[in-house]
Amino acid sequence: MPDIGVLDSFVHHEESGTGAPVVFLHGNPGSSHLWRKVFPGLSAARLLAPDLIGMGRSGKPDIPYLFTDHARYLDAWFDAAALDRVVLVGHDWGGALAFDWAARHPDRVRGVVFFESIIKPMTRDELPAPARERVERFRTPGLGEQLVLDENLFVRQAFTGGVLTPLSEEDLLPYLAPYPTRESRRPILAWARQMPFDGEPADLVRRIEAYDRWLTDSARVPKLLLTFEGSPTLLVRRELAAWCAANIACLETEACGQSGHHAPEDRPEEIAGAISRWLDRHGLR
Repeated sequence: MPDIGVLDSFVHHEESGTGAPVVFLHGNPGSSHLWRKVFPGLSAARLLAPDLIGMGRSGKPDIPYLFTDHARYLDAWFDAAALDRVVLVGHDWGGALAFDWAARHPDRVRGVVFFESIIKPMTRDELPAPARERVERFRTPGLGEQLVLDENLFVRQAFTGGVLTPLSEEDLLPYLAPYPTRESRRPILAWARQMPFDGEPADLVRRIEAYDRWLTDSARVPKLLLTFEGSPTLLVRRELAAWCAANIACLETEACGQSGHHAPEDRPEEIAGAISRWLDRHGLR
């Protein structure tokens, strides 16, 4: 697809199908490539998957790559693409961006699907041990730069350790290609250092609290949580799924089998099937 100019840069997206728009938002360190095995299992809808700014084949402007930066460029992309009355599908930070966009544009959202996402602020003890250890390493000055910027370990670990079936070197290439240099990896480190726990980063925690209020109050917007099991890398476990059931309005939950955190690599058919059935139940395509 042609790139769309936004602000001082551009956003690349993949697109297929026609009909009501369903927008897929990836997280860190993914790209629209994450959805390549999910799209074939969906039909009768217009499927769009942008690369977040600084990631995938989108532009890499000189910005801090904080959550607010990603939200600002994503806002501009939605407007430039003239997208309205959308269904949002979010994974990882893409789920957080979906919630945030929906909370600020409630009249433009028809439904939200999410999995393995940043749903609410957490305490250190609520983070799964592997995630907590990674966050602490990446937040350590000097060590985070070494691991992410110099050694480029984040992408490799995500798609070898964050999945049940590690990707081959060939399959890793599309994920590695956007990050050939130290400078190009800055968005990955910025994301890794923003995991919200113990009240920090304070400005991001406030933003998450705002979209949590929308999740609680938006009783007319259907939502779907996809859950998984079988991996220590999973972020949404039984306790967090129970919190979602108790606090998120108009929520359905569907278990999609065993997976690592980057579930579209492990369970694309199950994800596509669950989304497809949910879209049909609610007449969203």
